[in-house]
Amino acid sequence: MKKILAAVMCLVMVFALFAAMPAANAAGTTYLTLAHNMAEDHAINVALTAWAEAVDEATNGAIVIDVMPGGTLGSEADCVSQIQAGQLEMTKVSAGTLANFNSAWNCVSVPYVFNSKDHLYNVMNGEIGQDLYSLTENDGFIGLAWLESGTRCFYTAKTPIRTPADLKGLKIRTMDSQMAIDMMNAFGGSATVMGYGDIYTGMQQGVIDGAENNITAMRDHADVTGYYCYDEHTMIPDVIIISTDIWNDLTPEQQEIMRSTAADMVANYRELWAQFEEDVKAQVEGKVEYVTDVDKPAFQEAVKGIYENLQKDAPETYAFVERIQAAG
Repeated sequence: MKKILAAVMCLVMVFALFAAMPAANAAGTTYLTLAHNMAEDHAINVALTAWAEAVDEATNGAIVIDVMPGGTLGSEADCVSQIQAGQLEMTKVSAGTLANFNSAWNCVSVPYVFNSKDHLYNVMNGEIGQDLYSLTENDGFIGLAWLESGTRCFYTAKTPIRTPADLKGLKIRTMDSQMAIDMMNAFGGSATVMGYGDIYTGMQQGVIDGAENNITAMRDHADVTGYYCYDEHTMIPDVIIISTDIWNDLTPEQQEIMRSTAADMVANYRELWAQFEEDVKAQVEGKVEYVTDVDKPAFQEAVKGIYENLQKDAPETYAFVERIQAAG
């Protein structure tokens, strides 16, 4: 009787395990959720949705990517934490966010480390980009692809920014990134970390005097922005990351399909992003004054101390900075 009871209990446990398994496994299809915080009509969501369709077609439905825009699953940091907890498969994050998990990612957020869009593309599409992708493997996720996120500049409610001195005493919103905070300190401004969704109200109510982002932020903030100032301090890419466990569960053929279709997405995205920027400029025409007579050499001079500190205190990050500069 004891043997029979034990056998029955084993069967119950087996059935329970099968019942707990995702339907995806039982059906032979891998379902991946890819979360990001951009709107449905943002160029990023357009690109990621097209990529999901390409993966579906190339794998004959074996991999289905569900793209969830609009910050539905939380902030970038929230999504990374969910990946680490096994609750999410993929997300799109700024490389600045990734530096909170491996500081070497700071290399692409260093002010003026890239001297042109071509330089950025050469670095991220080459060996340096691949080496960066693997930095967080032990943290539970790896980089799979990247997307351009424009050139970040300062924009303010009332004060045109032409030199670092113009930032003195101003509270400027930055990402939750130590490099961004260090940059603001070097320029003489006061870094105020807050979520992107809080910028409009913050500028409207005077909690902050401005922010820094690419030109597409104007479609959300033009009504509270007086000046968009082309100091062009950083070109921080966005990165698509995937759970290491999920990635290792894919077959080599599936991994190659994911990589190749992602590479096609990156190539197509350059033109898509450029058009997106032009569309936003047209939408906010007449609302914002563009300041182009910016003393960029003065800004570059102001951040030299960041390079010196990296060389002294963060040799791994500085090694990537040197490689990036050599590739330019």
